[in-house]
Amino acid sequence: MNIHQLRGCTPEPLAFYLKALGALRLVSEQVDSQARGFWKDECFHLVTRLDADGLMNFFLHDYQPSPIVAPWNKGSGFYQTKDPGIYPVETSSSERFAPLRDGIQAARRLIDEIAKADAEVRKIKDETKTGTSSERARLRSDPEYKQRLAKAERRFKDAKQLLIPRCRKNWRGREREWFDAALVLDGDLTPVFPALLGTGGNDGRLDFTNNYYQRLADLFVLDSPEGKPQPSTRGWLLSALWGTPLPGAISGVVGQFMPGSAGGANTSNGPTGSAHLNPVDFVFTLEGAINFRSAATKRLDGRSRVQASVPFAFPSNAAGYTTAAVSDEGGRGEQWMPLWDQPLTYQELLHFLKEGRARLGSEQVQESLDFAQCIARLGTARGIVAFQRFGYVERNGQSNLAVPMGRFFVHQGQSSLDNLDALAPWILRLRRQARTRAPTRLIAAEKLLVDAIFDVSQHPEEPLRWQQILLSLANIESVFVSGTGFAAGPVPPLNPKWVQAADDGSPEFRLAVAFALQRIRQGKPDGVRRHWLPLNRQQRFETTGDRGSALARRPDVVMFGRDGIGDALAVVERRLVEASQSGQRQWMLEAARRTDASLSDLTALLSGEVDITHTMNLAKALMAIDPYEWQRQPAPPSPPSFEQRWPDDSWVAIRLALLPWPLDHVQIPTDPAIVRRLSAGDTASAVRLALQRLRAAGLRCPFSIPVGNPDGRLWGAALAFPISLRSARQLARRFDPASTITEMMP
Repeated sequence: MNIHQLRGCTPEPLAFYLKALGALRLVSEQVDSQARGFWKDECFHLVTRLDADGLMNFFLHDYQPSPIVAPWNKGSGFYQTKDPGIYPVETSSSERFAPLRDGIQAARRLIDEIAKADAEVRKIKDETKTGTSSERARLRSDPEYKQRLAKAERRFKDAKQLLIPRCRKNWRGREREWFDAALVLDGDLTPVFPALLGTGGNDGRLDFTNNYYQRLADLFVLDSPEGKPQPSTRGWLLSALWGTPLPGAISGVVGQFMPGSAGGANTSNGPTGSAHLNPVDFVFTLEGAINFRSAATKRLDGRSRVQASVPFAFPSNAAGYTTAAVSDEGGRGEQWMPLWDQPLTYQELLHFLKEGRARLGSEQVQESLDFAQCIARLGTARGIVAFQRFGYVERNGQSNLAVPMGRFFVHQGQSSLDNLDALAPWILRLRRQARTRAPTRLIAAEKLLVDAIFDVSQHPEEPLRWQQILLSLANIESVFVSGTGFAAGPVPPLNPKWVQAADDGSPEFRLAVAFALQRIRQGKPDGVRRHWLPLNRQQRFETTGDRGSALARRPDVVMFGRDGIGDALAVVERRLVEASQSGQRQWMLEAARRTDASLSDLTALLSGEVDITHTMNLAKALMAIDPYEWQRQPAPPSPPSFEQRWPDDSWVAIRLALLPWPLDHVQIPTDPAIVRRLSAGDTASAVRLALQRLRAAGLRCPFSIPVGNPDGRLWGAALAFPISLRSARQLARRFDPASTITEMMP
């Protein structure tokens, strides 16, 4: 087998990608059924029994072009006498062009009625081309003339509507393959046009099929018995496949497939530039497009309409494209072209493309996020390493361009992407809120989340990318709290495995988990999320006003996101108020299973080495982790890897005075005044009060505790991070070595 490195077939522009798949299809179908192809070093590699000379000879002398016809388009050449595109092919005698002639005849057999209707329209319009200008104007405004023209045009339109279903019914083989790539009929027999081939093989004024035949005339002597190549064809073929210097491009319209060669303003030294192309590129582009065949699909419930499905195509989304804005969304959607690094046969490729069909139409089930996750999993199973994204955007009038939108990389062997599944329905609701005249802040927040999920779908092994999703979720909820978009609901319950996916080994993350998952000691889990969001017992937003038009203002919502210290301290103060209101004289919150804050991390926090604002932002999203699932199957973060560190003895006294459990059967009543002193910055008074409580409980410090000049608010905020009973006993032993308190676990 020979491996041909086709340097002229690259992942972008779209024409060069399709050209590669066209070459694989033609070789596999016409000369070597065992041929394979794969992508490596930014170009396509073709594996075949043909050597380089054999491959060139095949395309020059034996290749049979595919029958590509679009009789439903006026510019296809079927409605003009001796059209310069199809007429030379239709009158050729070479055996290699027999499939083309058969395709043209298959179309002509179905267009008699539409041809007569078109001729009638042309005849009526020709009446306005004779006589003086005043006579022509008078005729155009004549009611009788208008009536005749309208009747003829209706007849043409009716005939055209019947033509496409007749083509689908009667065409077989290679003609049907082209038909399925160009369009598909929905349940009402209305044509739906995949963006890859414009509107059924037409892009604005450019008819792909007619230009296809014109380019074949550039490549081959159509009236020769053997269909021999033109003198320039060898050079064009070498350039198109192997990337050698182009011997000379011809003037011609290229369409949407090569934006850089489309001509127009600012494409040359002058004000405008003309379009130039290699005719092999154009022909092989359409040969490759045939691989992307559409199909009609219907949901299993039997109630939905039949819709069109197109391989890896869906509505446009600015996500994952760094220079895109939400305003860029629209056009004719986007399509993701697979790149694989293991040799695939043509039949294996077709099977994969069939698996990648995504539905078009108003009842979309795939947003780009779902699509990214699905194809990441599908790609992993099929050996796909990346997808080249293309967006179909409108340029001038009805003309479109297939613009590269970056690359989506598929990571192999990662199951953590399952963590995203719970977010999918919520994100659909969020997108609806972000698309209905939403404030810019919500639109920007939603895009940041989508970008973050795109990133994770490509790099699921990187914890910081998972953390970016968490930060984006917290940011969106902060927008909700301001009164915008909250109809989407709070972030849904998350799987505990989110902790392992986002664990970067930092004290910030461990402390965020400890804060987010703490709850009261007894009864149903009463976590701290209600201090961030106004939630009811069903964990939904509590609303007021007509039809829930506003979020409720609740006194227990005390986290406002201004700074991390303020949020953490506010939770401590609020919980002390609630304990007092319920007649409790004890701190009630404790760590969830295996989430207690380590003394080393708390020491780093008290020393100013921890970004507490970052910690609290992570915690806001981590509060969504399902507490019941965590209790059943916890997934704790990794422990600190550095040596044990101990907090300041003065803070230890304060921490021991605010515990949720008794020490050695001795209950230490909580004094809210300690936290009030810290909040006011009076650390010395807070320490004195704590020492009084400890002495009353039988704990005495044998040495004088210097207070220094610590940040009282930071010391108070550190109390919001729960420690374990074992850590509390360790602190008590260090505080009072004479104590009988053991450090063993209960």
